[in-house]
Amino acid sequence: MGLETARARLVECLGQEISDKRVLAAMARVPRELFIPSDYYHSAYEDRPLSIGFGQTISQPFIVALMTQALELKGGERVLEIGAGSGYQAAILAELAKWVVSVERIPQLVESARQVLDKLGYTNVEIHVAEKTLGWVAGAPYDAIIVTAGAPRTPNLLLKQLTFGGRLVIPVGSRWEQELLKVTKKTRRNLIENLGGCRFVPLIGEGAWEE
Repeated sequence: MGLETARARLVECLGQEISDKRVLAAMARVPRELFIPSDYYHSAYEDRPLSIGFGQTISQPFIVALMTQALELKGGERVLEIGAGSGYQAAILAELAKWVVSVERIPQLVESARQVLDKLGYTNVEIHVAEKTLGWVAGAPYDAIIVTAGAPRTPNLLLKQLTFGGRLVIPVGSRWEQELLKVTKKTRRNLIENLGGCRFVPLIGEGAWEE
């Protein structure tokens, strides 16, 4: 089976649980194989995470789609991503939002993600080496924030960078297992929805886990 066929089949399967047609269309357009080591090309469209080196992974496509759907993107938003990794999630976001700011702790991943995104022609994404403080305050406020690493709690540092009515999607729990939360920022009490169990690498930084 060719990669194009495998991608189409994966998106068809995702459509059984993901209802946002814009998200599915973005998943159908972005070539996941370009964001993984060549050793894993044959597995590019299996619905599972894959190693990208440095102890990091590219997330399972279903989780990418689920988290992206929860952001409720319509096309005019500024989005912050914590944990660029391979750059795949940033590419999906760039298909769906006006501007994407992404941060990553590992400089080598920042460089490789930039190269792939440039190759694919994305001009609405900026990727930075993460600072000690969570997020990217210089670009705030954001309409949506997605965190692709597990936190011990919902960091106030990130909520402060979110607009009122904005959505934060983040795994919260232990270093090994988390619940995927969607937090909608309100003027009084934030609305929190649990999207189910998940497993992410730990979120490192001020307001999260220590290294």
